[in-house]
Amino acid sequence: MCTVTYIPSGNHFFFTSNRDERADRPIATFPQRHEMESKHLLFPTDPQGGGSWIAVHESGNTAALLNGATKIHNPEPPYRKSRGLILLDVISDKSPVKAFSDLDFNRIEPFTIILFENNNLYSCIWDGNIKQVESINRSEARIWSSVTLYSPDTILKREKWFRSWNADNPHPSAADIIRFHLHGGDGDPVNDLNMNRGNKLFTNSISCIRHSLESAAFRYMDLRNRITADSFLTFHKMIPVKA
Repeated sequence: MCTVTYIPSGNHFFFTSNRDERADRPIATFPQRHEMESKHLLFPTDPQGGGSWIAVHESGNTAALLNGATKIHNPEPPYRKSRGLILLDVISDKSPVKAFSDLDFNRIEPFTIILFENNNLYSCIWDGNIKQVESINRSEARIWSSVTLYSPDTILKREKWFRSWNADNPHPSAADIIRFHLHGGDGDPVNDLNMNRGNKLFTNSISCIRHSLESAAFRYMDLRNRITADSFLTFHKMIPVKA
C-alpha cells in the first residue's frame, strides 16, 4: 500500500504493490477468493483492519491502495472505518469509480486508490475533505509512492529509478517486475523500494497481479517468512443483451 506500479505490456498489464508496515502489525493472510454480494474477489487480508490493499474482481476491475493523498497529513484518529475496508467497498461495486464518488468518506483517513475499470485507469484521491478522480493514460507505465512515508524529493527520485528501469525493460515479465520491487533503489534502505527503517518499519510483502483479457494471476511474496504463493481468478464479464 506504499509503492504501486502499473505496467502495460501487449494485451495485458501488471499491478504490483509493496506493502510497508510496522514490525508489530499482524502478518497478512495470503490472497484468497472471497464472495461479496454474489461476486468473487481475490485479495490478501490485513487481520488488523479486516480489509486489503490490493484486489481484483471477477469482472476484471482491479484496485490498489496507497496511504495518503497528495501531501502528508496529520492523523486524527479515531477513524470510522479502515482504508482497507474502503478499498473493498469500492472494488466490489459494479462501477468502482461511481462507488468512490458516491460513498461517504467522512472520518476516513486520506487515501489514494489506483483503479482499473472497464479498460480505463484512474487515480481516485480522498484528502480528508475533497474527492478527486483523475483519468490516467493506460498505455504508459507509472509508479506511485505513499506521501505518508516518502518526501516529494524521494518520490521524484523513485520515479527516475522506475523510468530508467522501464526503458531497459520495455516488455517485462512478472519476475522482472518483482525483481525491481525487491532491488530498485540506490542502496539506501530508508527509501529503496524494498525499504527497511531500523527493523521497525519495512516492506512486509510484494503483490503482483498479471491481468490479461480472461484472468488474473496473483503472485504474493511474504517477505517476513520468505514464502511465495500463486493464485488465480478467471473473469466472468457480463455481456449486455438487447430485449
